[in-house]
Amino acid sequence: MRAVRDRLAPEHYEIAVLPAEVSALASRPDTLGPGSPAKVGVLDLEFALRGDRTELVGRYQKTPLQIMRPLYVDPAVPGMAFTYVMATGGGVAQADRYRQDLVCGPGTQALFTTQAATKVYRMEHDYATQRVHLTAGEGAYVEYLPDAVIPFAGSRFHQSSVVTADETATVVYAETVTGGRLARGERHEYTVFTSDLEIRRPDGTLLAVDTMRLRPEDVGGVTGPGVFAGHDHVASVHVVSTRRPAQEIADTLHRSLADADVLHGTSVLPEACGAWTRILGHEQPCVTAAVHTAWDAVRRLLLGHPAPDLRKQ
Repeated sequence: MRAVRDRLAPEHYEIAVLPAEVSALASRPDTLGPGSPAKVGVLDLEFALRGDRTELVGRYQKTPLQIMRPLYVDPAVPGMAFTYVMATGGGVAQADRYRQDLVCGPGTQALFTTQAATKVYRMEHDYATQRVHLTAGEGAYVEYLPDAVIPFAGSRFHQSSVVTADETATVVYAETVTGGRLARGERHEYTVFTSDLEIRRPDGTLLAVDTMRLRPEDVGGVTGPGVFAGHDHVASVHVVSTRRPAQEIADTLHRSLADADVLHGTSVLPEACGAWTRILGHEQPCVTAAVHTAWDAVRRLLLGHPAPDLRKQ
């Protein structure tokens, strides 16, 4: 296992620079505060190639984040490790601080997903955060495909993700956010939802940044043009790879969604390091299907195999 500093030190799980929309909400909760037992979730996983199979060679987990053992469920890629991340608390509460470090060594093939959607509960004090650090070594093929984040009414949440990919690695990174508990009539009633995604090379070179700032109380709200545009769900799929030309990856993503019942746009990433697509939809099943369709298309292009069914029942 890699040597790391104290995982329970605030500087490990806290985010150094928060969006102003979130930092302005900092306060001392009247419940358990940041750093208290069960308020800090840590997941630190390291994978290495052993023979023709990707194996989990290092694991540290602290509730409420945990995993079971990796599974090998894709007959087309039998050596790929499938890891399901679970949150035993059932959802993210005020003052929660989560951090995930997912390190995939040279030649590994790994897929990460969640057991279910991430529910972000109502918060009266402070906010909640999650840090995700995903590293793909030389020649690695890594997919990060969590279920949607559902921000409940009154929730305050920020996620900071850093993808570090070797020039010969491939990373498929997806995110989905809903407008709230729509079946209960909650539509964009969260206080604030923000996210930052950085894509870097191992030497620190910044390739791309994708930020999201959602605060319904702002003038114009979040439902107008340039934000949700009247839709209830937004998803992004970033494909970092030099296995095929960036324009070919972008064209593949675009064609795959041509008949999907969603609004979408696709472009090449900076420095031609890959491509990405943004998806807007009115219904969760349509957006979920569109993400799977885009994932399947790039998987066939880059890996030569279809995307499997991620069964979670």
